[in-house]
Amino acid sequence: MRLEKIKLNHVSIPLVTPFETSFGRINTRECLIISIFSDGLIGFGECVADKDPGYAYETTGTAFHIIKDFLIPMMLGKDIISIYDFCQLASGIRGHRMAKAGLEMALWDLFGKAQGVSLRSLLGGEKQRVGVGVSVGIQTTTLELARVIGNYLEQGYTRIKIKIKPGRDTGDVGFVRNLYPNIRLQVDANSAYTLTTAQDILKLDDYDLLMIEQPLFEDDIWEHHKLQKQFRTPICLDESILSSIHAKSAIEMGACRIINIKAGRVGGLSEAIAIHNICRDMKIPNWCGGMLETGVGRASNLALASLPNFIFPADISATNRYYKRDITQGDFVLNSDSTIDVPTGDGLGISIDEKALKDFSLSETIYEWN
Repeated sequence: MRLEKIKLNHVSIPLVTPFETSFGRINTRECLIISIFSDGLIGFGECVADKDPGYAYETTGTAFHIIKDFLIPMMLGKDIISIYDFCQLASGIRGHRMAKAGLEMALWDLFGKAQGVSLRSLLGGEKQRVGVGVSVGIQTTTLELARVIGNYLEQGYTRIKIKIKPGRDTGDVGFVRNLYPNIRLQVDANSAYTLTTAQDILKLDDYDLLMIEQPLFEDDIWEHHKLQKQFRTPICLDESILSSIHAKSAIEMGACRIINIKAGRVGGLSEAIAIHNICRDMKIPNWCGGMLETGVGRASNLALASLPNFIFPADISATNRYYKRDITQGDFVLNSDSTIDVPTGDGLGISIDEKALKDFSLSETIYEWN
């Protein structure tokens, strides 16, 4: 398919409530929405890089630069007949995985529409519904945290993940576990601890957690292998896993017992599938993480999470968990069994609300092949 036009929308969408992790607090979600035009079809993608370099070094600014100045010149006017073609073109650029993943998602959507099949089918997904949970940011007080969790349980979520950091860890978790002894509960540190300070959270073993996500540095695997030996609870790696090579190394070291896969973090759906397959073969379960995506990225995550080795509930959640108004038409809703339906339409299976996209856009830039 010859790529005739590519459009970049830099969007900023207000969150229903502020979201706080160990590296900061946000009130709005910024990302890049990518539209690729070919043969009368449009493929949509979302680059999940945020405004600030807290979770990752990439930001909306760096991603815009890499896409505009390097990736688009490589792609525009080219006849791209497979995702492999794009991966070969993009391999000449080191890093910048989120930028690449946004464009790759748009191509997956485009190819799905051209073939008349869903993204789930293209990826080899099996589930029609994906089990999901909700991620709860750090609240002002422990009592407020408990109130927020109670609200989500009333909505029907059966798995809760809470963010932790030094000073807001075992106390919060112990209180929540005592209040809700039977819920599926896990925690996420977002690299807030060192091997030394992590000794303070060994008590988390007492709270019957599904997992402890990314307690140590975002680029560490080796010290996680030391820490996992001290925990009965499985450690899950997130930020440390940027590729299938990292995943294999972490598993062989015994650095974790679970791996979170975010397509944006690892460079796209192709690499996400490669990680899934390695974990499946090495008997390490996966789950799909979230980046507060719009309906575009949410649809992609649901298709990815439909693969068989995604054992634990995903951080995908219903649209109204994060947004009163999204840029896609029709909200993703929570089913009574704490699942969300995987889209069945061609490609991502979503339609863009053009007015909402325009209203939330900080800028719109169009590149055309002449």
